[in-house]
Amino acid sequence: MIAAAAQFCRIGTLVVAAIMLAPKPAGAGDEPRRVVSMNVCTDQLAMLIAGEGQLHSVSALASDPGTSVMAKQAKRYVANHALAEEIFLMEPDLVLAGTFSPRATVGLLRRLGFRVEEFAPAKSFDDVRKNITRVGELLGRRQKAAELAAELDRGLAALHQAPASGKSIALYDANSYTTGTGTLADEIFQAAGLTNIAEKLGVAGTVRLPMELLIMARPDMIAVSNRDYGAPALAQENFVHPAYRALGAEAEVVEVPVPNMICGAPFTLEAASLLHKAAAK
Repeated sequence: MIAAAAQFCRIGTLVVAAIMLAPKPAGAGDEPRRVVSMNVCTDQLAMLIAGEGQLHSVSALASDPGTSVMAKQAKRYVANHALAEEIFLMEPDLVLAGTFSPRATVGLLRRLGFRVEEFAPAKSFDDVRKNITRVGELLGRRQKAAELAAELDRGLAALHQAPASGKSIALYDANSYTTGTGTLADEIFQAAGLTNIAEKLGVAGTVRLPMELLIMARPDMIAVSNRDYGAPALAQENFVHPAYRALGAEAEVVEVPVPNMICGAPFTLEAASLLHKAAAK
């Protein structure tokens, strides 16, 4: 009861403060001057596109090298934990969020009058291009966004022009997870000139792949993350199974940086280039 009363008082305080400090809507063509991002993927797009002093805060995950390609750059900004209270006190005129960001935070910020723009996870390089363009429009940085989109297109063109090995590949991660059609990882494999075995198995999205199916598919390459748990973990028991080790002795096992596979940006092409070079050996 006490906790509920405290929560009610906290929300009430926010509402009263919002009436007094509610952000003024930007006029047409105005560039936001204080941007807050609360999603690791919008964090990185904002860091790539925002002008000097325009981006105020990024999520705490942005400084995690196991999740973010731009972990070092993220340390320049104030970190947030996707909490409505802390973001409210930052007084942003634009908040960038993901469609999987905490719904309570997104909803409360909008009710308090803040502009919140949501982005769905990129599932293709076309999605990546659209997200780059959209962030550029929201931040009034269209030229910078156009430059990044052009960089992405040049990288894709270079990969498409390179000879494709035609080798098969499987993404096999902790807890036996793999990715099939409709995922950014599958697009990365295609850009690298590889065939995802998940397509032959009828796998769509991200699911667990039974080891029996992996062994029967006999991929030429296996892509694994280089995530270090710091100690033995049940999630990685699939990698010590004798059957997997036998398969790994035949197939080429390639470590792909997790951050390059999570969010879509020009740096995503680094994962495709790494795999393309590995397949060409």
